[in-house]
Amino acid sequence: MRTYLAALAVLVTVAGCSTQVPGSARPSGDGFVVEGAQLRFRPVLAELEPSPTTGSAADRQSTDPAAQQAAARALDCAQGAPDPLAGKDDPALPLVSCDRAKGTKYVLGPVFLTGADVGWVDATVDPQTGRPVIGIRFTAAGTRTWAGWTGGNVGKQVAMVLQSRVLTAPQIQSAITGGETQISGAFTLPEARQLARDIAGG
Repeated sequence: MRTYLAALAVLVTVAGCSTQVPGSARPSGDGFVVEGAQLRFRPVLAELEPSPTTGSAADRQSTDPAAQQAAARALDCAQGAPDPLAGKDDPALPLVSCDRAKGTKYVLGPVFLTGADVGWVDATVDPQTGRPVIGIRFTAAGTRTWAGWTGGNVGKQVAMVLQSRVLTAPQIQSAITGGETQISGAFTLPEARQLARDIAGG
């Protein structure tokens, strides 16, 4: 199952995810204040099921679809595997990356939003469903960009990337215009809080 992203007024059932990328966000109350712009939002161009690595993942930022597919097949998504590209990807170019927690590989488009456009991330329990949710609050500039992008990409996935690795890649359920977004899923509250910390870690 995929993870889904929705406006706060929309409730969705989603798959959970967990990650161990260290965060550097400053905690405040039950949430995290985002510091820096290392977090990057990239559109998902293709999602590939986990597969054995073959060849060399040398060109993970090629604009050639065939080279992207070859790099995806060669990318080692195992937990703990070193990533020579970590934090060095060019935001203006596509990126072949993966979610190490699930092993899913992705071909991603250029960055359209960064952690500089996010002001706050938290993890709470939705009182209507009793399930943990992650809330993301954007800055004024981020709200405008997010509203435009989600409005034009309903049904598509967006990857939140830190240090060249995908933290989560939810699917857009609707245009999100209010500046606040919620990720809900089949994760525990500690897992949701870890993901919130990771998202804020840029």
